[in-house]
Amino acid sequence: MMVIGIILIFLLLVLLILFFLKQLWSRRHLPPGPLALPLIGTFLSFGLWLHEDYFLKPVKRYGNIYSLWYGQQLMVVLSGFKAVKEGMTNFPEEFSVRVETAFMNDFGKRKGIILSNGHTWKQQRRIGVTSLRKLGLGKKSIEHQIEDVAQSLVEIFRQTEGQPFDPSFSILNAISNVICALSFGHRFDLEDENFQKLVQALKIILNFIGNSFHVLYDLFPQLMRYLPGPHKKTLASVDIIHAFAKLEIEKHKESHSLHEPQDFIDYYFLQMEKSRNDPDSTYSEENLVQCIFDFFTAGTDTTFTTMMWALLLLTNHPDTQEKVQKEIEDVFGSSGSISYQDRKKLPYTNAVIHEMQRLKYVLLYGVPRQSAKDVTMRGYHIPKGTVIVPDLRSVLLDPEKWETPEEFNPNHFLDKNGKFIEREEFLPFGIGLRVCVGQQLARTEIFILLTSLLRAFSFRLPEGVKKLNETPVAEISTHPHPYKLCAIPTQA
Repeated sequence: MMVIGIILIFLLLVLLILFFLKQLWSRRHLPPGPLALPLIGTFLSFGLWLHEDYFLKPVKRYGNIYSLWYGQQLMVVLSGFKAVKEGMTNFPEEFSVRVETAFMNDFGKRKGIILSNGHTWKQQRRIGVTSLRKLGLGKKSIEHQIEDVAQSLVEIFRQTEGQPFDPSFSILNAISNVICALSFGHRFDLEDENFQKLVQALKIILNFIGNSFHVLYDLFPQLMRYLPGPHKKTLASVDIIHAFAKLEIEKHKESHSLHEPQDFIDYYFLQMEKSRNDPDSTYSEENLVQCIFDFFTAGTDTTFTTMMWALLLLTNHPDTQEKVQKEIEDVFGSSGSISYQDRKKLPYTNAVIHEMQRLKYVLLYGVPRQSAKDVTMRGYHIPKGTVIVPDLRSVLLDPEKWETPEEFNPNHFLDKNGKFIEREEFLPFGIGLRVCVGQQLARTEIFILLTSLLRAFSFRLPEGVKKLNETPVAEISTHPHPYKLCAIPTQA
C-alpha cells in the first residue's frame, strides 16, 4: 500500500510539472504574469481578497502590461497612463466589446447601454448621448433639476443642527432623485414608499457587485442558479427597478409628449416612432427599461461615492475647505445660484473637485473590455476573447505624471498663476469608445451639489474625532468606511 501511495504521489507531481511546462509553452507570447492554478487561475497570487493595491503591485514585477487568469479566462491589465492610452487609442474597435459573464448576462440580458455589444450597443449609446445633451438645454434642463435637488439636500443637512450625522442616506436619495428627474421628468418625495424601495434595491445591487458571491456566480453559474444566497436577492432587486421603470413608461404612454420631450423616456419614444419602419432598429421597450436601469446603477454609485469622498476630504482638510468657501464668497457672495458654467470663475474650487476625483477614484480599476480579435501590443500576443482591464486608477496615481500622486494636492490642476489646467492624465470617466455616457451629468451634479453645500455649511469633525478614515473599502468600487461629520451653518 505504501509503495502504491508513493507511486501515486510521484505521478501527481509529474502531472503537475507537465501542466506547468505546457502552460509556460502555450503562454510564451502572452504578457508576463504569475502561473495559473487549475480552475481558480492566478488570484491567489496576490491574496484571496481584493485590496487597494491589488492591481498595482504586479506592475513592479511584470511591468505595465501583464496577464492574470480569472478561472480559465485570460485577463490582460494595462497599467499607467502610457499603456492605457496606447491600448485604448491604438485599438479602439478591438477593445470596445463589453465583457460577457454569467452574472452580467443574467443581470442585463445583453440589452441597454452598459452590458450590450454590437449594433444594439451603438444604437442605445447614441440615444443616451443625444438625449442627455438635449436635456442639458433650456429652462427645464436637468441642471435646474440638480439645483433644486441641491437645495433640498441643504435643507436636510440643516435639520441636523450641527450635530454629528451620517450623510450617506441623504446623498444617495438626492442622487437617485436626479436620475429620476432625468429618466421620468420628475422627482419623488423622500418619504414615497416606492422610491424608498427603489433606493433599497439599488443598495442591494451595488453591495453585491464585486463581492465573493459575485465571483462564485461567474465561476460556477449552473450551480449558483440553484443555490440560495445574496445573488437571489440581488436579481430580485433588479426586477424591482425594472418594474419601477415599466410603471413610469406606462404613465408616459398616457401623456404623449413626443412633440415636446421632457425626459429620457420621451426622447426614447420619439426615437422608437422615427425608427418604426426600420427592420434593424433595436429601439424597444425592453432596451428602454434596461437603459433606465443602467442610468440608476452606473449613475448613482459613482456619483454617490465621489460625494462621500469629497465631504470626507473636505472635513479632513479644513484649510482647503476654507479656501474654497472664500473663493465662492468672493465671486458670488452668499446668495444667487451657481451654474456648472461658473466653474470657470472658480479655478481653485474646480481644482479641488478634480483632485478629489483623482486621489479617491471610485473604482478599483477601469471597467473591463474584451478583445474582439487577435491583437499584438508591445510585441505581446493578445488573443481574441481576452478580457482587457484598462487600470484607470493606476493612471490617476501614475508617479510619472503626477507630482505627488499619493497626496491630496489641488495644485495638480493649477498653474503658477492659480489658473485651472486640464490634464490629459485625468481619466476618471474612461477613455476610448466606451467612455462614460453620463460624464457631463456627473460633473454637473458634483459641482452643483458641493458648491451648494459649501455655501451653506462648514464641515467639521465630531467632538473627540481627530481624523476621518481615508482608507477605502476595496471592492469593485472603492468607497469610504462609514463616517459621521458635523454640518455647521455658515450663516445665522
